[in-house]
Amino acid sequence: MTVDATTRTYMITGPEPEWWYRDLLSCLQATFGSLLIREGADPLAVLGAGWRFLHLPGDVRSEEFYYPCPTDEFGGTDLGAALAPHHELHARWWQPADENDVWREVREALADDRLVIAAVDNYHLPFRPAYGDVHAAHLVVIYGLDETRGVVHVSDAMPPAFRGAVPIEKFLLSWGSVNPTDAQDAFFSDSRIGRRCLDVRLDAPPAPLTPEVLGGYLRTDVDGFTTTPPDSSARTGLAGYVRFAAELVDRCRAADAGALRELYPFGWAMQAQASLHGELLRRCGREWDDPALAGAGRAVEAVAHAWTGLRFTGAHGLQDPRAVAPDIAHHAAALRGTYERAVDLVGAAAARL
Repeated sequence: MTVDATTRTYMITGPEPEWWYRDLLSCLQATFGSLLIREGADPLAVLGAGWRFLHLPGDVRSEEFYYPCPTDEFGGTDLGAALAPHHELHARWWQPADENDVWREVREALADDRLVIAAVDNYHLPFRPAYGDVHAAHLVVIYGLDETRGVVHVSDAMPPAFRGAVPIEKFLLSWGSVNPTDAQDAFFSDSRIGRRCLDVRLDAPPAPLTPEVLGGYLRTDVDGFTTTPPDSSARTGLAGYVRFAAELVDRCRAADAGALRELYPFGWAMQAQASLHGELLRRCGREWDDPALAGAGRAVEAVAHAWTGLRFTGAHGLQDPRAVAPDIAHHAAALRGTYERAVDLVGAAAARL
């Protein structure tokens, strides 16, 4: 960490944050990837190790970075554990404690040589294509603060990728935005930003990824898909997906546009997770000369791509949910088939590891 108390400049040491991006990811996985790289970890091995289906009714928020996160025994949520259930990754939201000094926690994090993930509204960020046009909740990485020059140094791997200085006044508007309802983006507006940030910590270095280690991860993941879930409101595993899909179709038939408004951000969370898991399995299958594992990876990636049809059909049908109900039912059934096939192939591959 470089600190100049005279000029009130705080910059992380070493190189600027590295961009990490895949086509099916949201800003959530991209920002976490940048932090994991800085910690010396492989983002794909950490974020791609876990795979599950989890839907929490009433929990979905209109943010690009929404991810279902169960409540823990203390009544809180740990986004890092939800993203990486097999690793010691932890993340919790925080907001400035003092409205008269909103940068205090950011300074402390940077002084400790830690990156900060901040929620923002794209409408106020000059480097985003939506600048001055569309309100939408997004995440960026803060890696420096220069209060004398009046700039914040941010990194954003989502296209068009950006790394550099943003005027503090612009960033404050974005960071504190109410993110009002915007007809141009029904899925990521209408969600108050509230100067939220994520404190992300990797408490232990990831174990070397060996066939034995990955096999343990996969068996746990498959158990989550095939074990009968406890009686709760959460939709988990294959049975949970069946319930989710049936309720989605029923809500569309009842002309409930809220079902489709929730489908887009929720589906992105499930799609990104499947994409990373499939890529990891393909990579390991290639490196370990294991065709069954590579084939299982391709099957999981098919799940990710099948989410596209469901999400985009829902997006285009937002104005008339009843009219698209048959198409939603078709894509939901196709997605169920890809899930079932992928779970079978991952289970078979795990049994060989």
